Amino acid sequence: MPLKVTIVVGNPKPASRTRKVAELLVEKLLQPGTYDLSMIDLADHTDEIFAWPSEKMAALNGQVVESDLVVFASPTYKASYTGLLKAFLDRYPANGLAGVTAIAMHTGADLTHAMGPTFTLSPLLVELGATVPGRGFYLALSQLEKLDEIVEAAAAEYAANIARVSHIAGSVASAPAHV
Repeated sequence: MPLKVTIVVGNPKPASRTRKVAELLVEKLLQPGTYDLSMIDLADHTDEIFAWPSEKMAALNGQVVESDLVVFASPTYKASYTGLLKAFLDRYPANGLAGVTAIAMHTGADLTHAMGPTFTLSPLLVELGATVPGRGFYLALSQLEKLDEIVEAAAAEYAANIARVSHIAGSVASAPAHV
């Protein structure tokens, strides 16, 4: 059974560079044929992101909860993530992402806010119950000429972290029933 992988993009521009970097990260992290990828580009849902209740948004939130791995990607905005991504994540209750492995990812103009995904987005994902397998991934637009190299290094780091946790999982005294 293939992994369910979702990318949630909080860029107000549809089909953004942020989305393309997130897609590349998944491509470099996972072996081809081992996963099904879904894309939630929040720019396509601005008409309902602030509607409460919204069946459309509830379905998207449910899709994320059913995923094994989710990359939450945002351009850097005011040293953090966008309000579009925040509004989407506000729909989850405490522990609403339990069982999901999540990677926080930001893009930005330069390296000034390179700690952004680790310092701002990762703690929110952890608070929502997600498992975060390492520091957040940040790509400065000034690094685009080294995109493949930088994304490969990040993917290798996530893969190593996930492998270490997988090694420990077999020795855990009481594994949760939903795993």
